[in-house]
Amino acid sequence: MPVNATTVLHLSYQAPFDWDGVQAYLAARAIPGVETVRPGRYARTVSSGGEQGIVGVTREGDAIAVTVIGPVGDAAARIGRLFDLGADPIAIGEALSADPFMAGLVATRPGLRVPGAWDGFELAVRAVLGQQVSVAAATRLAGRLVEAFGKPLVLGDPEPGLTHVFPSPADLVEADVALALNMPRARGAAIRAIAAAVIAEPDLFDPGQGLASATARLKALRGIGDWTAHYIAMRALREADALPTGDIGLLRALEDEVGRPTAKALEVRSASWRPWRAYAVLHLWAHDADRIAALPSRPSKIQKTAKTIPEQGAGCGRGRGVAKMSL
Repeated sequence: MPVNATTVLHLSYQAPFDWDGVQAYLAARAIPGVETVRPGRYARTVSSGGEQGIVGVTREGDAIAVTVIGPVGDAAARIGRLFDLGADPIAIGEALSADPFMAGLVATRPGLRVPGAWDGFELAVRAVLGQQVSVAAATRLAGRLVEAFGKPLVLGDPEPGLTHVFPSPADLVEADVALALNMPRARGAAIRAIAAAVIAEPDLFDPGQGLASATARLKALRGIGDWTAHYIAMRALREADALPTGDIGLLRALEDEVGRPTAKALEVRSASWRPWRAYAVLHLWAHDADRIAALPSRPSKIQKTAKTIPEQGAGCGRGRGVAKMSL
């Protein structure tokens, strides 16, 4: 294929489709230099077989239009996972609506999707960078990682804002990430461990492993606890029943006049959401964000907390307890 050759793909999905919700989720987490999200359009850099490319995604009627500059490879499958195009929102919504509270959330956001990932390794690194920091801080760290260790984009006339491709496992397996990013050495070591694991086991982030097997493999890696394992399984591995039970955003979303449920109570209640618990997670996170946004403008204790809530908390690494934030 000639350099900078352009291919356009059209991918179908089952309506309804919460395009705006997916866009907003990806926009808040877009890696500087690698991803951009503008009104109605998502774009990112990619690398396949040593060749660089750019993928742009827009919505055109009842389909997703994917413009690929460079090698096409498995772009259709990757975009399908990233935008959760294979979901059956009607069936999922009906199943979740057996819980009256969830029924209200489903009605509020018909067609909600679980945003996936272009690349499992990229998402796992991003998840580790997000431990104990806010979403915004994690995004800045990811941008600095890309600038320090990613390869500059060499395509002519790249899309504005796209400058690098994300570092490969080989780029990071011996990198001193902690020093470069001025972050805890344990997290730098965790990123190197993930890179080494992917080099040794190229199928580590392949979908279709099954939730128990996938999370067990992930938790065997340094720096990945139950929360992070379920988060990666939910997004990168497309495990629809993944559930980070200790996530405080989930517990806060379910708080009522009786009080806030425990992680154990959430686990019990979630039985009725199977096998679609990951979709319940996204509904609850969205509901929690709406509740925080609706609070009075004068900063309250919960609002101050919300501004500094870590992207992942104590439940995400090797420690136990309640995770302080949802991604």
